[in-house]
Amino acid sequence: MNGEDQEFWDRVCQDLIEESQRAISPLIGSPEGGEIVKMGADGTPTTHIDLVAEKKVMDVLNEVDRPLTLISEEIGEVNIGEGPPEAILVVDPLDGTSNAVKQIPAYGISVAVAPIPPGSNGSLTIEDIQMGVVKNYATDDIYKAFKGKGAFLNGEKVSPSAKQDLSSISMGAYVYRMDMSKIEVLCKSVRRMRILGAVAIEISYVANGTYEAFVDVRDNLRVVDVAAAKLIVEESGGVVTDSQGNTLNGKLNVLEKTSLIAACNTEIHDEIMKIWEGI
Repeated sequence: MNGEDQEFWDRVCQDLIEESQRAISPLIGSPEGGEIVKMGADGTPTTHIDLVAEKKVMDVLNEVDRPLTLISEEIGEVNIGEGPPEAILVVDPLDGTSNAVKQIPAYGISVAVAPIPPGSNGSLTIEDIQMGVVKNYATDDIYKAFKGKGAFLNGEKVSPSAKQDLSSISMGAYVYRMDMSKIEVLCKSVRRMRILGAVAIEISYVANGTYEAFVDVRDNLRVVDVAAAKLIVEESGGVVTDSQGNTLNGKLNVLEKTSLIAACNTEIHDEIMKIWEGI
């Protein structure tokens, strides 16, 4: 992504985030926001607040003067604008929906941008993401990364924790409908566990040392949810793999699923892998 394209898509993301946040703000902490209105393209329930967020995303992108493809968990995949799309935007319009409805301060938006090379058939993977932005609406913190240029929190360059002792770290996890006996050993090996229910935000926490690690080993994590945060952690200097230790390379579509281990460094990542492989 050249400088002109980076500046262009950065402005698009900024508009997207500001307008979406403004649109959902009346529904934060509101029972109305949590009403289920339909099933999303990914097969999960869509609430009223999700629908409002995604509609605003569509409204903003329809005004963009470059053709693009939007991938979102509620609407699926849609081409916007005339002509061959120049980029794929992978958007989770509201990360942490339940938190937003209950006014728990961990909810926001995730936007990832993958430019489509000329002549490409548009079938890209998560490795093609060149820009990622995650904002926690409750705190106004913005995590951002550009491939090859580092990761930033509120405009300041960040790096992950330097801790190498697993017993001293803070780790986040997503464990919904998981066999807890399998993750119990891992939980007991760290100093602190956190479960906030906002995957993109929690993965991004690894980039600046808020967490030393985040795990979701259910093999049911949507690539849509992690597309931006993966780049943010990697550009900060952290490590992101699946539960087998492989690089994430899932296709950019709403149905693609994965597992994930994000860690501040290879030492912590390898310790987590040893425990997980031994369970």
